[in-house]
Amino acid sequence: MEKFIIEGGIPLRGEVTPGGNKNAALPLMAACLLTREPVILHNVPDIQDVKTMRSLFESLGVEFTEVGAHDWKIQARNLTPAELDPDICRKIRASILLAGPMLARVGKLELPPPGGDVIGRRRVDTHMLALQKLGAKITYERIFSFECEELKGADILLDEASVTATENAIMACVLAKGTTVLRNAASEPHVQELCHLLNKMGADIQNIGSNTLVINGCTSLHGTEFTIGPDYLEVVSFIGAAAVTHGEITIHNAGNNYLDMIKLVFGRLGVTWKENGDDLWVPSNQEFTIESDLGGAIPMINVMPWPAFPTDLMSIAIVVATQSKGTALFHDWMYPSRMFF
Repeated sequence: MEKFIIEGGIPLRGEVTPGGNKNAALPLMAACLLTREPVILHNVPDIQDVKTMRSLFESLGVEFTEVGAHDWKIQARNLTPAELDPDICRKIRASILLAGPMLARVGKLELPPPGGDVIGRRRVDTHMLALQKLGAKITYERIFSFECEELKGADILLDEASVTATENAIMACVLAKGTTVLRNAASEPHVQELCHLLNKMGADIQNIGSNTLVINGCTSLHGTEFTIGPDYLEVVSFIGAAAVTHGEITIHNAGNNYLDMIKLVFGRLGVTWKENGDDLWVPSNQEFTIESDLGGAIPMINVMPWPAFPTDLMSIAIVVATQSKGTALFHDWMYPSRMFF
């Protein structure tokens, strides 16, 4: 039986550089399917989800070459809409991200239901509604069948600001005929990175970072190079671990431009850090006192779509709050099973 043996009570000290953002790596890999030319991705995280995604792509005929420790050249020269292994699809939520680029490139896909971590119901309806607005025909009978003759731009209002549905819609839109206005779009850092990569490949995506994207379709995309940004979930994990052990660490390449709301929330729990360019420093002398609302009311830490506090950091914030003096209320309405951790 595998196990962790942890000796507590030791402050964490030193320096660390986070890996690439997993939630960016997976859609960026999917974006490579949109061109026959090679795309080189730098700072690819060495994690199981990425390896699982790679095996799915290789079953479609995609070529992978490791050109560095965390650098991959990906070339979808010839895509074969083969039958995907349902056991592999069940291992990863991001398998759904094949729908948009495969429709755009070859016009069809047979996709077993995606899997992923169990944190509550994770609907895929938003993906289907967006792709149908672009002209896709979708049926479901044990597996999803996607098909289209031509994708056409449309005015799309997503019924929820789903990250993966936004990414799927974006990848379908960039090769669709005409202009798409994508409203109630998610704007997380990984969605922004996907847009920046696609624009480097020749796409025309406007208003990046907002919840209304304007996408002018083009006839083809070309290869490029792109560096995946730091994983802010990993960055904040290090911040939390340093704080609760009363340690002092420096995090290099922390992606401080994406941490404003997170810094605000952790500040309310009595945990702060200092920034130096794109590095940050977590001191050992944290206050650990919860900041009340006006009138002494109990503050509520609530998750919301970006740029508000992200649901994936709720667990870390709760652990940090156990060390703080005072009372705070935590609420995650997005994933009702999140608190089972």
